[in-house]
Amino acid sequence: MEHPAIRINDVNKIYRGSGGKEVQALTNINLDVKNSEFISIIGPSGCGKSTLLRILANLDQPTSGKIDWAKSADHIGFVFQDSVLLPWKTVYQNAKFPLEVKKMDSKENLANLDKLLELAGLKGFENAYPRELSGGMKQRVSIVRALSYNPDVLLMDEPFGALDALTRDKMGIELMRIWNETKKTILFVTHSIAESVFLSDRVIVMSPRPGKIDEVMDIDLPRPRTVTVKETPEFTTYVKKLREVLG
Repeated sequence: MEHPAIRINDVNKIYRGSGGKEVQALTNINLDVKNSEFISIIGPSGCGKSTLLRILANLDQPTSGKIDWAKSADHIGFVFQDSVLLPWKTVYQNAKFPLEVKKMDSKENLANLDKLLELAGLKGFENAYPRELSGGMKQRVSIVRALSYNPDVLLMDEPFGALDALTRDKMGIELMRIWNETKKTILFVTHSIAESVFLSDRVIVMSPRPGKIDEVMDIDLPRPRTVTVKETPEFTTYVKKLREVLG
């Protein structure tokens, strides 16, 4: 049996608030994530979705429990809600930045970066600055930057949350195209039920705080997916079921 890309074992997270008061953010999180799987995590605000991603990214530590990785836990790409591009660097320089920091800017990796920029529809914009880009294009740059050093796992924390509805739909299609090409393992936090169904192999539903996994729903829709899948009865049924779980 194939070892999962990530195994989350009994993860709990407690924060200490003002006056030493304890706030339980996560309780007994258990989840196996398969290689090349696309998982969306949904749930009400404050349920610990972003906390879980931060723990996976080693930006925070669990109070108890542990994370087991099939490969190195260092091989992670992270895409934030804000593109957090360096305004004084061009598209190409922003995308290449992790390769420079990690001293991985070999000819092979730079050639792969060119392919990623083309795959993300950024060919011809390499010399543009962030101020010259739309919100959707900035997020494409941040996705390419996260993929530049070929991580095994891509963590995405509401990356399209600040975009308008039309741009958000387009970015979902772009992300599907990139995922179909790269087959990365992706964990994607979103508040949109429809977005989670469209993108995912499985959707993880979390409860209100303290966040725990209420339900894991398999999404059995054919791939590759186009926007027309949203018009099917099967898609509508999944959205309805998830709404019912979320109450």
